[in-house]
Amino acid sequence: MSEGPVETQESSQEASSTGLDPNLAGLLCYLLGLITGIVFLIIEKENRFVRFHAYQSLAVFGALFVLSLIARFIPVVGTLISILLAPVGLILWILLMVKAYQGERYKIPLAGDWAEEQSGGPA
Repeated sequence: MSEGPVETQESSQEASSTGLDPNLAGLLCYLLGLITGIVFLIIEKENRFVRFHAYQSLAVFGALFVLSLIARFIPVVGTLISILLAPVGLILWILLMVKAYQGERYKIPLAGDWAEEQSGGPA
């Protein structure tokens, strides 16, 4: 009696030094924004895919944090900027986590180029 076809999904990425699947580690780089970006930069030494997402998390959420701080000091326009930054941050947060989990090296303009350069280029 023969069994049906068995599908295996092999990751084409090198193993993560964290012991996690690289796609999951990439997702986790964005989970708490700057905090998890820093944590994964400290603990991940080998996998360029994970390091790319950690650097991009730092750049994107660091920029959003700085922009929101600056916006607080601008009387009327700052309030409008803050109102716009919240949904933009949420959308980016979800998009980047989904793309990382799907194994994509999704690059946000400027931040993605910087992250790729810092992580050692495409994996």
